[in-house]
Amino acid sequence: MPKMSTQEFQQLYRERQQEKLRMKNRSIGLYASSLGMVFLTLAFGSVPLYRAICQKTGWSGTPMTDVSKMTPDKLIPVDTSKKIRVQFTAETSGILPWKFVPQQREVYVTPGETALAFYKARNESAHDIIGMATYSVTPDHVAPYFNKIQCFCFEEQKLAAGEEVDMPLFFFIDPEFMNDPTMRNIDDIVLHYTFFKANYGQNGQLMTSPLIPR
Repeated sequence: MPKMSTQEFQQLYRERQQEKLRMKNRSIGLYASSLGMVFLTLAFGSVPLYRAICQKTGWSGTPMTDVSKMTPDKLIPVDTSKKIRVQFTAETSGILPWKFVPQQREVYVTPGETALAFYKARNESAHDIIGMATYSVTPDHVAPYFNKIQCFCFEEQKLAAGEEVDMPLFFFIDPEFMNDPTMRNIDDIVLHYTFFKANYGQNGQLMTSPLIPR
């Protein structure tokens, strides 16, 4: 076998490296496409599963509602002078003729301390209407520590014509919040609810109407 010169060896090495890079980029592209298809399927084909994942993990700014994580040791207020301000906001879909507002603008809590808040909803139409609320927390990376013991979200809420009701919200912030360095500068949390008009598809599956500004 004839010996290769230094230049020929370097050229062959560069060609091999370029081929490896092309294969790596192709693999990454295929992986990303597959992952995208998985999440697209979850989003459109399994909304309840997506919702359950968010509620259990705090993903996408969704507060935790997994009762298995609400152990007694989580409900002991942390011995700290730091108070976290939790603000409440609300909105409704433009095609839902309800008035929906928080009963209080804000509360101050320490991690591990339970708190009770209320929203008020009134059906201002002449017909019975079923609504459904979704919610989120800002900053979204606080969501895994924001636990809701009782709330009215993701459940059908039927209000008769002209009916007005108080909707309770019972929550706490996980004490582990204080041990997370990324939470060190978090002093304010916003809990936002959006009410949609509930509709049913041809298969009887519950759906929500799009959010149309009023």
